[in-house]
Amino acid sequence: MLLDARTLDLAPHAAEALEPVAGDPRFKLEMPAAQLEIVTAPHPTVRAAVAELAQARVALAAAVAGRHRLAGAGAHPFAAGLGPLNPGARYEAIGAEYASVARRQLVFGLHVHVAIRGADRALAVYNALRSYLPELAALAADAPFYEGRDSGLASVRSRISGLLPRQGVPPAFDSFTAYEEALRWCGFDDPRQWWWELRLHPVLGTVEVRVPDTQATVEDTAAVAAVVYALATDLAARHDAGEAMPVAESWRIDRNRWSACRHGLDGEMLDLATGRRERTRDRLEALFERLGVDVPIESRAARHREIASERGLRGLVEWLTDGFAPGPAAAGRVGAPGAADVASPSAAADVSPPDAPG
Repeated sequence: MLLDARTLDLAPHAAEALEPVAGDPRFKLEMPAAQLEIVTAPHPTVRAAVAELAQARVALAAAVAGRHRLAGAGAHPFAAGLGPLNPGARYEAIGAEYASVARRQLVFGLHVHVAIRGADRALAVYNALRSYLPELAALAADAPFYEGRDSGLASVRSRISGLLPRQGVPPAFDSFTAYEEALRWCGFDDPRQWWWELRLHPVLGTVEVRVPDTQATVEDTAAVAAVVYALATDLAARHDAGEAMPVAESWRIDRNRWSACRHGLDGEMLDLATGRRERTRDRLEALFERLGVDVPIESRAARHREIASERGLRGLVEWLTDGFAPGPAAAGRVGAPGAADVASPSAAADVSPPDAPG
């Protein structure tokens, strides 16, 4: 989030703010004029990807210092719900088609790409990974406030994104031919308009997880990225071992997705096969034990509410800005818990095709 340094409201001046770092491939514009995108290159480890993210946050904060500040969360706690779009043919076309809905997309997400070699292997991971979107959403939910009020949700982001088509839990595909036919039927020249919370990225050759909210700190980002990577590579290994992984119906996954949106870590989800109720925290603990990741299961939404109750919404945004970038000395030392030396995703939305195996 690009913020006015004085008011801490969203500042729709992203193009101007990026002028000091023009040409730096790490920094890009996005559709909202108050949003900046940080892009990390492909890396062989989660630790390396997160270290680059930390350095990029430090550099970007320094570039905009004075007039602007930066913060990370799924949505701004008190900004107005409508805002201008950045210029450019692509965003102007989206704005023309979706009218005020496009101007309401003041939401901020973390996209994690994992290179899964082999087309059929990647498709199998994609189909199975759909079932875990609610757990990932609950872990990363950090946007309980919207337009100056408590929404009652752990994260309001998916409800705003859902005003656009092709959002939420994606469809499963029996084959790449079926995927190709779906894109053709929609009339897409650009597969990036497939805006689901998980998608295959044929341009980059990755499985892209798009469900997490942008995280307030680099450490929180590292935790989410570590879980995504461990989950994707575990599913790939199970496919390689010949295991037939279940492919759940989207409406069942979406039922759990609502629980993640409403209650975050403090809710319940249903077993996708049996319908048995399970505490979300218990599901995550069992998943982390199976994956061998050591990530704290802490409610980011509860943390935001606690800070807001003590300091107000402006104080919450001040806390977000203070935690956005680590100190320069610490930027190169940030690692991903439980995943320091494993092959890694990129913690960003658009990257070059990875060269690391995985």
